Amino acid sequence: MTDKFKKLEEKMAQALLGGGANRIESQHKKGKLTARERIHFLLDEGSFEELGMLVTHRSTNFGLDKEVYLGDGVVTGYGTIHGRLVYVFSQDFTVMGGSLAEAHAEKICRVMDLAMKNGAPVIGLNDSGGARIQEGVVSLGGYADIFYKNVQASGVVPQISAIMGPCAGGAVYSPALTDFILMVENTSYMFVTGPNVVKTVTHEEVTSEELGGASTHSTKSGVTHFTAENDIACIQKIRTLLSYMPQNCEEQAPDVAYESSNESRPELDRIIPENPNQPYDMHEVIGQVIDENTWCEVHKDYAENIIVGFARLAGKSIGVVANQPAYLAGVLDIKSSNKAARFVRFCDAFNIPLLVFEDVPGFLPGTDQEWNGIISNGAKLLYAFSEATVPRVTVITRKAYGGAYDVMNSKHIGADMNYAWPSAEIAVMGAKGAAEIIFKKEINEAADKDSKWKEKEAEYAELFANPYSAAERGYVDEVIRPSQTREKLIKAFKMLENKAEKAPRKKHSNMPL
Repeated sequence: MTDKFKKLEEKMAQALLGGGANRIESQHKKGKLTARERIHFLLDEGSFEELGMLVTHRSTNFGLDKEVYLGDGVVTGYGTIHGRLVYVFSQDFTVMGGSLAEAHAEKICRVMDLAMKNGAPVIGLNDSGGARIQEGVVSLGGYADIFYKNVQASGVVPQISAIMGPCAGGAVYSPALTDFILMVENTSYMFVTGPNVVKTVTHEEVTSEELGGASTHSTKSGVTHFTAENDIACIQKIRTLLSYMPQNCEEQAPDVAYESSNESRPELDRIIPENPNQPYDMHEVIGQVIDENTWCEVHKDYAENIIVGFARLAGKSIGVVANQPAYLAGVLDIKSSNKAARFVRFCDAFNIPLLVFEDVPGFLPGTDQEWNGIISNGAKLLYAFSEATVPRVTVITRKAYGGAYDVMNSKHIGADMNYAWPSAEIAVMGAKGAAEIIFKKEINEAADKDSKWKEKEAEYAELFANPYSAAERGYVDEVIRPSQTREKLIKAFKMLENKAEKAPRKKHSNMPL
């Protein structure tokens, strides 16, 4: 038996070495951790259990029979984060550039199957040169198998993708099908076709970083939700992100200990400027209302006219969606509608209550928006809120104009509780534009047109630029002092804890895509 034990130990040592010491050193020189080092820092100490350590490829084409590595370029298994079960795969760039083929894909699909059966999140640490060309169509089939599993797991268990190296061609679609994508600055990139193909087809000169780096995808395309300065920071963000989520769609997110205290926030009474056209930072409102040091913003640098993120309120996980008057006046446009809709749907899929702060002057006008589909894209956000069955509470801080009032989680589309501050203006449009339309004839006939316009503007504002007409009709449940907001929200979400809604029987809905 001693010889057999020795053989096992030799094979395990061989697997642990990946592509060899030289390639590991090369990985470190690039500022990157190895696949196993990443798992070590991601999971709780000593919790990792590896699956498929001795798996190898089965191909003999183009000299592959002479290049066999145990594990086949991906480390897979399970462990815990904050004491909760997770499944993980980590691609090993030191083994044939982390290229994906038949056995590599089978290992990934195996952990995804286990995750769905046992109701636990899947984390993919991506660092791969793409499909293993030597294995031909088998590699493409492997990608498709993973894509299918991603779709099957969607809405069942949380799926998180970290891009920690190259991710090109077919490899980008698995992360795109998951719930959240993180990228490491300067060492990772994502694109469907690389710079050389782009140059050949469109004659554009572009670097990998410009085409698909972390900065590009976090600010321009919105493909990535988080960026990190290095591998360790990226891994820490994954651990933080998971703390706000349940294990699966049947569970609730874990609570943290919370001691009740004075919930009044007098600073909020002074936050809205006297001038209704003067901006303020909605982050300050969010920071005053949520539990201290619990804000986890998603898509921070993309579509900044809307804010989305996770937080805790009285120790309980919530999702926050808020217009940002400090950027484009908080107007809704194509990018912000998509950003918010995606976040709302995630929260609803995993039983995370939604808190909405509203200060929106409407949808962004212009040919660019119309020709690029603001109608169908704005409808995505409307659809996401209307479909959501989790507890939903809205606070209107200032402007709530036009169709955007309806879209931002109004009572009419199923919000459970709607509060308004005394500074709220709930109307079809701003007083200035409304006066111009309603009193156009009187203004044109007046000797002093400007004076008449201001008079009629004040008349309209007195009637509609306040929360009381909406409150009289029950569209707003209560007009509250801003300082009361946190206390009211804690009580409202507590009241809604056992909310249950039954959707009409259907195969699935058809949202505007």
